[in-house]
Amino acid sequence: MLISQRPTLTEEPVAENRSRFVIEPLEPGFGYTLGNSLRRTLLSSIPGASVTSIRIDGVLHEFTTIPGVKEDVTELILNLKELVVSSEDDEPVTMYLRKQGPGDVTAEDIAPPAGVTVHNPDLKLATLTKTGKLEIELVVERGRGYVPASPNKVVGAEIGRIPVDSIYSPVLKVTYRVEATRVEQRTDFDRLVLDVETKPSISPRDALASAGTTLVELFGLARELNVDAEGIEIGPSPAEADHIAAFALPIEEMDLTVRSYNCLKREGIHTVGELVSRTEADLLDIRNFGQKSIDEVKIKLAGMGLALKDSPAGFDPAAAAMSYGEQDWSDDSVEGDYAAPAFPADGPAFGTTETRRDDTDYAETEQI
Repeated sequence: MLISQRPTLTEEPVAENRSRFVIEPLEPGFGYTLGNSLRRTLLSSIPGASVTSIRIDGVLHEFTTIPGVKEDVTELILNLKELVVSSEDDEPVTMYLRKQGPGDVTAEDIAPPAGVTVHNPDLKLATLTKTGKLEIELVVERGRGYVPASPNKVVGAEIGRIPVDSIYSPVLKVTYRVEATRVEQRTDFDRLVLDVETKPSISPRDALASAGTTLVELFGLARELNVDAEGIEIGPSPAEADHIAAFALPIEEMDLTVRSYNCLKREGIHTVGELVSRTEADLLDIRNFGQKSIDEVKIKLAGMGLALKDSPAGFDPAAAAMSYGEQDWSDDSVEGDYAAPAFPADGPAFGTTETRRDDTDYAETEQI
């Protein structure tokens, strides 16, 4: 199977609700394949919420005016189309707006129910005179893309219910470009730059994640025809590759003290991968392997970007080294194991310079 280098995705915020995403390196031609698919999905298939119909107190149809309101009904509906809302309910929900003049009517005057959020409360909807009064009932539904007013018309609805165009899509604009990038000696790989701008109801990151989820579900239909079919296999990321290489290292490469090394070898732990598969409790069960030895192992692993299995977060290698009087645990000038005289069963403190011969340590281990 052909193995391709795993691409990386980075996000660069450009402005509020706008981000630039870079995906690289991609196999030649896949920049346009992926870019076009993501763009079309972002613009057409991201779920959102919108007002689908309204009912204004004292108004029978949209081609009329409202006493005491500067804007006519048509202009009011145009303003309501700019309302940005989100809803957690899959069923239609109702919001209410009640305002007495004089003054401006804004989206902040809308009282949304639980689970519905108005994201642009500063949006101006209308202007009231001293005698003006406005009462509106707004129905909000979830959907995708754009739906004209006619499908939103409910058969048998009460007189005065006015259907409106619904713009569900929370994505405003998507552009992409494909650039050439280099991988080792090859210069024909693709670099996809995707610029995504959204409404305040969703972040560009979440919108892109939603588009990716949709595409994975759809492309999975083709994969199900033969799950064993051969294709291009995506290799590990650079960080994962480093970890895989580190797992194969023998524990001799960790430069442990002789006692810690002997205890691990006696337990049958020969590689870094076998070591990180153990918990602290597992290591403490090893005879003559105490907390100081645990800390030494954790410090060495931290220097490799690794940790023991189920190791608690917040371990500070530098602080642990200082607590044992060790200034630099990676200093090759500090050799040997713990100090020979007067050490407890757990082993003496780290940081001593007196060394012991390996054969002496092996002999003591055998006696134990």
